[in-house]
Amino acid sequence: MLIKIGDFDCTECWDGVFYKKLSSYPDISKWEIQTILDFERYERDNGRDCQIEADIKIINAIDDYRKLYDFGQRVAVPDKITECVACPKYKGCMTDFVCHTTPIENAISIFECGALRAPTKWRGVPASVLKAESRNAANDPEDYFDYVMFAWGNCQAGDRLVMERKLKHFPTDEDLSENFTPGVRFFFKYDKIVKHPNATFEGVLPLKVKDEVVLSDWVHTIIIPLDKRNILESCIPANLKDRVFYIENDCADIWAWSEKVYEFAKNHK
Repeated sequence: MLIKIGDFDCTECWDGVFYKKLSSYPDISKWEIQTILDFERYERDNGRDCQIEADIKIINAIDDYRKLYDFGQRVAVPDKITECVACPKYKGCMTDFVCHTTPIENAISIFECGALRAPTKWRGVPASVLKAESRNAANDPEDYFDYVMFAWGNCQAGDRLVMERKLKHFPTDEDLSENFTPGVRFFFKYDKIVKHPNATFEGVLPLKVKDEVVLSDWVHTIIIPLDKRNILESCIPANLKDRVFYIENDCADIWAWSEKVYEFAKNHK
């Protein structure tokens, strides 16, 4: 894997390259160094070597911090991460919540089994098959499919992916505004879900969890678009009903919806 550190639009892993956006390029924070070293360790643990491509001052800063990292020192997550500033209101990722977003049809199966399950588990096919599928546009390695993935709570990426899978092409601005149809969002308190025994920090996502996440043990809030209530209400287990809310999508676009549901989850006790 190649790690490229620079002033990109956002942080992402695509086709064997980890593009690491720095919030204040060329300065690099200890949190950002930690995510790079987390990525490096995860890849090494899965049999892949990493090479870092960056300014020499950045590489030196990483090497200087590596000793502390190897001794187990961890940096607390900032309240807001500004590697991506695309969202109109927050101009960054708010870190009090993470979420997992799924299409309506998948939510039915999730409620039936009571857990978010990694793709290899809920689809019941080997990772090699999932890696070879055309919808694996990022060319993710096989082990990535053994995990449940999470985005930051105010992020629109999950709903964007749901739209992409529905449309079978990258969504246009129109697809994400007047034609936008939200998925079901499962919100988790970050400071709780990080304690999951299978939580993994790989530097790109806030975290991911191997195999499955039992909802009754971990989920904080589940938000279902109001117009899908008649489809999903009868599927919801009794032990989750008090954590499920039906919210009307009266929003102009995916950004406004992401803001609305994040604020609801944050303010729900």
